[in-house]
Amino acid sequence: MGRLDGRVALITGAARGQGQAEAERFVAEGARVMIADVLDDRGQAVAAALGDRAVYRHLDVTRADEWAAAVDDLVARWGVLDVLVNNAAIHRVATFADTDEASYRVTLDVNLVGPFLGMQAVVPLMRERGGSIINVSSANGLRGNGRAIAYTASKFGLRGLTKAAAIDLGPSGIRVNAIIPGTIRTEMIDYALDREPEIAAALPLRRIGEPTDIAAAAVWLASDDSAFVTGADIVVDGGYTA
Repeated sequence: MGRLDGRVALITGAARGQGQAEAERFVAEGARVMIADVLDDRGQAVAAALGDRAVYRHLDVTRADEWAAAVDDLVARWGVLDVLVNNAAIHRVATFADTDEASYRVTLDVNLVGPFLGMQAVVPLMRERGGSIINVSSANGLRGNGRAIAYTASKFGLRGLTKAAAIDLGPSGIRVNAIIPGTIRTEMIDYALDREPEIAAALPLRRIGEPTDIAAAAVWLASDDSAFVTGADIVVDGGYTA
């Protein structure tokens, strides 16, 4: 038996990286998964590789109407929704002086407003039988990063959104938690991977993380093993913030 047998999940940003690893692990653990992204070709390929327990759906997380359509589609297919993973994010490297208003706003829209809209879209459905919402923040949501002003602000905000929502939604049996990844080997940070030996040497575990490390934490938060956990920051960073 899988740890997520019979459960239905929607994972954003699941066409690659951490989201893809989460989708793969969820299906392996028995869940049915809607893979949501704006990278249509890649998302469809991921869903096809996972078989009939996965489906791809185009979803721009900044648009409430697309969230509503995705949830309607999911309910028409599987009837219920148990887990939402707000994984979709963008990261733009720029100092404070080099960050313009438009770039700042689009980062907040994707990384912070998107999860809020997703939670609003799924909560009415989850109130019927409880559920788990998993927001993927960042170690930059625990400590500042001067070359990622907008990203850092959005990830601090996502942690706050997580904790406030956990308080409001707990009486309805809806758990809301945040995963805090450190440096994970994904395309989002490929600009830094040429310094991998240097980055790894500074971490207590002496390696950077893999997408599967984050997927394992997501499975735990989606499962009954974390039934008494809500409003928590689950730090998966190899000791970076220790």
